[in-house]
Amino acid sequence: MYKLLIRPILFQFDPEKVHYFTFSLIRFLSKIPGFSSLFKSLYLVNDKRLETEVFGLKFPNPVGLAAGFDKNAVLYKELSNFGFGFIEIGTLTPVGQEGNPKKRLFRLKEDSAIINRMGFNNAGVQEAVERLKKNKSVLIGGNIGKNKLTPNENATQDYEICFEALFDYVDYFVVNVSSPNTPNLRELQDKKPLTELLQTLQNKNLAKPKQKPILLKIAPDLTDSQLLDIIDIVNETKIAGVIATNTTLSREGLQSQNKTEMGGLSGKPLTNRSTEVIRFLSEKSNKSFPIIGVGGIHSAQDAIEKLEAGASLIQLYTGFIYEGPSLVKEINKAILKNLK
Repeated sequence: MYKLLIRPILFQFDPEKVHYFTFSLIRFLSKIPGFSSLFKSLYLVNDKRLETEVFGLKFPNPVGLAAGFDKNAVLYKELSNFGFGFIEIGTLTPVGQEGNPKKRLFRLKEDSAIINRMGFNNAGVQEAVERLKKNKSVLIGGNIGKNKLTPNENATQDYEICFEALFDYVDYFVVNVSSPNTPNLRELQDKKPLTELLQTLQNKNLAKPKQKPILLKIAPDLTDSQLLDIIDIVNETKIAGVIATNTTLSREGLQSQNKTEMGGLSGKPLTNRSTEVIRFLSEKSNKSFPIIGVGGIHSAQDAIEKLEAGASLIQLYTGFIYEGPSLVKEINKAILKNLK
């Protein structure tokens, strides 16, 4: 029903406006008695065999919602009713910011893709914390970044502020230095600044009575040499793992009119590259750390390929928009089928 009826209507309108309309609609429907239970009955696959233990956390199932969808922790409870095993909020920055000028979100229908140049638009970490205080049961990842106006030499302080503010309210952290939409942010992926940033956060983590997993989200545009550096950094800093991958700057093979827009590309064109990065990291590291696979998952087969390439968990974003919430159920059913 989603692809035949709902998506064609939604895709007639501006994608950013549709995003906020959809949020309002889900929130409204979830307040009507019985609707949350209906969503669960339609999309949730409740099977103990799907439980996945990774970096000390027990995930109800391995299919999560990637960061960027619920930036401000507004709808994590309602979104979990669509069958997700975990929800990643953010990217959050210390101070709220508008992000880049609109229009900044573009559908590439012919390519089943999206280009975004949102620019870490969010209401600030403290506002998200207030909402997360109400969380009772949803496993939450906290994706953190730096404010646009913070120079790179002071970036670590921004990550520290978000880390401290969120520590008691998220289950794991994601350090985002790979978005292409904040000026010079990707320079923080270079070996020296990245090692220093992650080590600083890990030191803060180790000083806590109970530690939280810290993961690094990387770009798909890194070379093999840079990916080998990532493996070295993870092993040196002893962070919990990697999320592979963020959006890409590549425009190879695109058909859509919007392909020349600036920003990060997500969706089907990223499927193969994301899986390649996962496989490279898994093989070259001898599976020494867990990987969350994200990028171009539009079918159950896409998800299985990422898991077989070495991912322990996967996340959806653009595939969820194009294929609808039934994709979560299809993936979980395919995982169960593969267990037999």
